[in-house]
Amino acid sequence: MKPLGYLRPASVDEAVRAVAVHPGARFLGGGTNLVDLMKLGVETPGVLIDVTRLPLDRTEPTPEGGLRIGATVRNSDLAAHPLVRERYPVLSQALLAGASGQLRNIATTGGNLLQRTRCPYFQDVSKPCNKRAPGTGCPAREGAHRDLAVLGHSESCVATHPSDLSAALAALDATVVLHGPEGERTVPVTGFHRLPGENPDQDTVIRPGELITGVVLPPAPEGSAQLYRKVRDRASYAFALVSVAAVLTVREGRVQHAALAFGGLAHRPWRATAAETVLRGAPATAETFARAASAELAAARPLRDNAFKVDLARRLTVDALTELTGRATA
Repeated sequence: MKPLGYLRPASVDEAVRAVAVHPGARFLGGGTNLVDLMKLGVETPGVLIDVTRLPLDRTEPTPEGGLRIGATVRNSDLAAHPLVRERYPVLSQALLAGASGQLRNIATTGGNLLQRTRCPYFQDVSKPCNKRAPGTGCPAREGAHRDLAVLGHSESCVATHPSDLSAALAALDATVVLHGPEGERTVPVTGFHRLPGENPDQDTVIRPGELITGVVLPPAPEGSAQLYRKVRDRASYAFALVSVAAVLTVREGRVQHAALAFGGLAHRPWRATAAETVLRGAPATAETFARAASAELAAARPLRDNAFKVDLARRLTVDALTELTGRATA
């Protein structure tokens, strides 16, 4: 048994101060990823700082017509929230696709964003892994990588980010609110997670001691239709081989607004900006959608066993956008 400290701060400021006093401490939300990794010996914090009792569990409209989601809002509660289901159905769909009911009942918004980008080698402490122990190598590149990245990976790491929620937030242009020793700051969710480069152990741009306090959604584009589609090896709880979060507005047969984000393809949720450029102002047809997907996936660098993901992502994109076109023009 390893000794483990436990603190339950009464305020956000107290939580941030506690991290400064206890270097290496970790914030604890639902613990659905952190505690699993502690059991495997991957994570070894000396102190857990429980933030679940902080006043961060509300989902409220913003004055601008968007939505502010507290960091400790449970995934089940967020998926069922009336304003989420009405204005941001892609978010609700992603949450419901993301885990089992038991996990959704305990997992939090902030914890979902902070779950580790990972692969089986990262979770096995008997194996080398640059993400877990920088400089030891990436056995996944020549080993078991069927489920891993085809976009944005590096020689150091080919792991994929598993969050369905994050892909939907990327398509919705959400902002992450952080509170740290220097006060509050915001980061676009599209810039919150990092690509691996030479430092795959750094999953996000979060600074030491910072706590996620919420996520802010802008107003949904007027007249838009939204959809989250996920392909996985089994219908029950499983990470995505490929997923796509799509927000689409069509006017007079042409795409007025398009936002796409992929899951399962990269070290972070992948905002498909090249595809969006092709879509904007173009005819809302299957041919346009295929051309847009191909433009985005031209940067793919599949490994030996995961080239199928490129074609799967292309087909999934065309299928999702075609379905949305019927809704957006109804």
